[in-house]
Amino acid sequence: MLFQHPDYEHETVLFGQDPGSGLKAIIAVHNRRRGPAIGGCRMMAYPDESSALTDVLRLSKGMTYKCAIGDIPFGGGKAVIIGDPASQKTPELLHAMGDLVNQLGGRYITSFDSGTTLEDVAIIGERTAHVGGIQPGAGNASASTAYGVLVCMREAARLRLGADSLAGLTVAIQGVGNVGSRLAELLAKDGAKLKLADVASELAQTVAAKTGGETVPIDKIMTTSCDILAPCALGGVLSAASVPELSCRVVCGGANNQLVDNSIADQLLDEEIFYCPDYLANAGGIIDLHYQLKEPSRDDLKNHLDGLAHTLQECNSFSQSHNCSMAVAADQIAEARFR
Repeated sequence: MLFQHPDYEHETVLFGQDPGSGLKAIIAVHNRRRGPAIGGCRMMAYPDESSALTDVLRLSKGMTYKCAIGDIPFGGGKAVIIGDPASQKTPELLHAMGDLVNQLGGRYITSFDSGTTLEDVAIIGERTAHVGGIQPGAGNASASTAYGVLVCMREAARLRLGADSLAGLTVAIQGVGNVGSRLAELLAKDGAKLKLADVASELAQTVAAKTGGETVPIDKIMTTSCDILAPCALGGVLSAASVPELSCRVVCGGANNQLVDNSIADQLLDEEIFYCPDYLANAGGIIDLHYQLKEPSRDDLKNHLDGLAHTLQECNSFSQSHNCSMAVAADQIAEARFR
């Protein structure tokens, strides 16, 4: 199944299980030409093992591109645990996951992701040194993810809308979890008008009350009228069917894999919607992990995150000079850095 998988182009794929704890997990190392692979550990109740394999292969490849576009000395990796985090996650399972990570001898560094927390990573870290995100005083890397989205959003507004700031612009955020809620707070400070939606409507109401935004039903947020649409939930929201329904001029958000495939970026270009490649917009979190592991000053981290604006300019210039979509431009720039 693995060697014939259409997404398999990886250095290493490690399958592991521990009957005692119930662990069933896959670690995928995509590319280490820039350095050891890094990427979060996701825990989900996948419908089947094939879905888990597809997810880890695609996510680990995305991390290679994200590390390259974010200009940090790491390659791409990812881990998935097959199971319901609400009912099956235990310290014993996380310890077994730490043992599995340790088998790779530092070729893969793990952290938190959907279905896991910093506390979970700390438990994994009791069995392996190859973890990130739990260094003392580091804080939650989601804050850096949100700030990186903000940096890219400001630059996208300048490039597409000719705006000197986000003040007065309407931003619609789909998903106000760890990243989306922090992004909403930053945007409120910038003077943006907010439209917010989440599958947990109470959460959207709480964030709206805190930021002065308004809530929109989750099934309406993608089509609501706005200047900037910020997908900050799950991927695959931009498709051949959804793009014609958009009522925005810029798409820039924190979600991974926003495009069903890269052809959708061409469709956005045809619709004259400026697209900030998702793995550029949300690179702040992995950049934060780099600085935690390196332990330099947090001022250096902020300067690095601010530099994402220059990378977006580079993608825009490449897109215009090569008459291609922003997704293709970002891929070409990233590939030049890791190949």
